[in-house]
Formats: sequence, C-alpha cells, structure tokens
Amino acid sequence: MSDRPRGPRGRLTGLGAGLRRFVARARKSAPFASGIVAALVGVWLYGIVNPGPAALTRRDVADAVGQVLASQTPGPAVSELVYAAVQPSLVLIQTRSDAANRSSQDGVGSGVVVSQQGDILTSLHVVANATEILLTFADGSTSGATIVACQPEHDIAVLRALSLSPNAVAATLGDPGAIRIGDEAYVVGNPFGLYGSMSAGVVSGLGRTFQLPDTTTTIHDLIQVDAAVNPGNSGGALLNRGGQVIGIVTGLINPTAQNVFIGIGLAVPIDVAGGAAGLPPY
Repeated sequence: MSDRPRGPRGRLTGLGAGLRRFVARARKSAPFASGIVAALVGVWLYGIVNPGPAALTRRDVADAVGQVLASQTPGPAVSELVYAAVQPSLVLIQTRSDAANRSSQDGVGSGVVVSQQGDILTSLHVVANATEILLTFADGSTSGATIVACQPEHDIAVLRALSLSPNAVAATLGDPGAIRIGDEAYVVGNPFGLYGSMSAGVVSGLGRTFQLPDTTTTIHDLIQVDAAVNPGNSGGALLNRGGQVIGIVTGLINPTAQNVFIGIGLAVPIDVAGGAAGLPPY
C-alpha cells in the first residue's frame, strides 16, 4: 500500500530540520554569548579584587573638615589691618612753651597727615601756647612746624611741616555720617608720649557736647568712644574698621580730678575737622 499515511514520520522529519537550524544559529551566536559571559565574569572578579569605597560617616566628614581647618593660616586681625593703614600717617607732636603752670597735657600730642601737601590735623589745645613745635614722622624723621589754620570752636589746628618726610602718607578719610553706636572704633596716637599706641573699643555715643578744660569753649556734635584715650592722644586719629579716619581725638571725660581715661573719649568728626584744612566734605 504505497498511499499509507506518513503523519508521525513527517512530523519527526520537520522537527529534525528545525533542530538543525537552531543548532546552526546557536553555533553562529556562540562567540557573542561567550563574550558577554566573559565580560560579566570579569566585572564580578574586578569587584572582588577592587571593592568600592565605604560609605562616608559623619565622623569621616568631621575629621576631614578638621584637617582642612587645621592646615589654614588665620588671617590678620582687623585691628592689625587698621593700624597698618594709618601708621604711615601718624605724627608725634612735641611742643615747647614759655607759659607758666603747664598742665600734664602740654608738651606732647598726636597728629595725622590728611593731604598730599602734608597738612597735619591735630587738636588746637595741643599747640595753642607753643613757641616751638617739633614733629616726628613714622619713619623717624623730624621737622619743625607752624600753625597754618585753626578752628577754635572745634579745637582743631592745621600744621605744616617745615620739612615734610618723603615717606609721609595721607590717611584715608571716612564718612562719620555712616557710623552707628556699637560700631568698632580704634584710637591711634601717642598717649604719655608712647609713640604709635593703639586702643580699641566701640562707638558709644553720638552728638555729644564737651567743654574744654580751663576754657569757655564748648564743642558740639562729638563722637563718643570707649577706646582708651589718655593725655597725648589729643589730635590723634579715630578710625573705623576699614582703617579710615572718621574723627580727630579732642579729649576725655573724667568727673574726678585725675586726667586719665575712665571710659569716655571724644572726637571731632573728620568732615568738620577737615574743613580747617580746606578738605572737601566726604
């Protein structure tokens, strides 16, 4: 019977052909698959040999910050920068007088160079009775001086050196109208003749009134500071934290008979004092 059904054998023949095609495709794909497997194995082995960094802890962060801070050199103090700014402009003033009954303030005071022409601002009472004025500049050079202008109502005098030091530098002037109570304040001068001394405090009052000792002169609108002011500081610079001159020291208040500082120093605002030297308002 040549027409006998061939179903099962035919199916087996079809399956065999499909298997052969699958095997052929698998053989062609084997190199690619092997590469993938090898790459995965390589990544796995690398992770074992080179484990990733451990997660940072708070202690790790704190230790790192501490090491950075410890390696930093702290910057200079504000007061150091203020002093450096004004020191080349500072002047020691010594006077000689024929007047009798000289007080402990007579004979020594402070001044500050405020213009390129060499104008020096100081307190009038420092030089008012002087027959001779001697200036000592920051570089140690000396010169005689004369009074070229004054404002008795503000206790301000302008001096001109007979021989200005070539190293004298005009101080940078600030705006006294911008200061507020509580602002930092620095006084640089020559208390008791101690050249280039500095004291620090705050602006403790504004618009103060002060009557000069042994006179009828009353000065108004003064700046009050608690930075130390002593005999010899008169005529010196009052500075803000930027190293700018905002006032000229004129005196101190002490209810006792002692002429020493107890916490209240006074300065003429620089816009007022500068007017005597013809300086424009800030």
